[in-house]
Amino acid sequence: MRAYLSVLRLRLINGLQYRAAALAGLATQFFWGFILIMVYEAFYSQVAGPQPIALRQLITYIWLQQAFLVLIMFWIRDHELFNLITSGDIAYELCRPCGLYGFWFAKLTAQRLSGALLRCFPLLAVAYLLPEPYRLTLPPDPAAFGLFIVALLLGLVVVVAISMLIYISVFYTMSPAGSMLFFSVLGDFFAGSIIPIPLMPEWLQTIAYLFPFRLTADLPFRIYTGHIPWPEALTGILTQLLWAAVLIGCGLMVLEKALRRVVVQGG
Repeated sequence: MRAYLSVLRLRLINGLQYRAAALAGLATQFFWGFILIMVYEAFYSQVAGPQPIALRQLITYIWLQQAFLVLIMFWIRDHELFNLITSGDIAYELCRPCGLYGFWFAKLTAQRLSGALLRCFPLLAVAYLLPEPYRLTLPPDPAAFGLFIVALLLGLVVVVAISMLIYISVFYTMSPAGSMLFFSVLGDFFAGSIIPIPLMPEWLQTIAYLFPFRLTADLPFRIYTGHIPWPEALTGILTQLLWAAVLIGCGLMVLEKALRRVVVQGG
């Protein structure tokens, strides 16, 4: 584990150097955040009766989504890993005195974590100072905030474990286009990144609960807003642990089989 923790630390430090890119991303995320909030504000103003999630909670949900975008989105990718596989340079990775899965997992985790750390604090600070109804609200109690942090970190583990399956699939397809498109569309939709899951029809919510995608974004954000009470939040966290174990186990198994058939040609 010491080698993987070292990789995580070094990649995290390296990722924190890209401050200009983070500032550019912040401007984009503020723009999209305001657009989404105004769309939902117009929608809520034209409907009668209570909604599955309050507008105040939904606005907080959107700001959290924008703040932790790099942490949760499935279209975030590392082109270097794709090039290693398709070019044959994977041979150098196989010479390392550590497991390939753990090495890549630590690298991808650090990449997402560094991007989120650079963006989340300034965005959340400004969103909290905005006037109503655009303001980010605080969690209802300290317990909700603590459970949110745990669920967010476990969601990171789940999203990286799913991303690892995308990279491993390139050993078989030699092209990341298909798997990236599939997981980006399916994952982001059922994670609640396009439409929050409470606003989906009941039959679509049932499908969303069958997949692990909602555990990466929808679960932690709704815990923060208080939309998910703490007993249900604890159940969700246990579900995250189960899915993380299953996805990592499947990734290790599939990678082992893929490496058995790897052929690297050339000098």
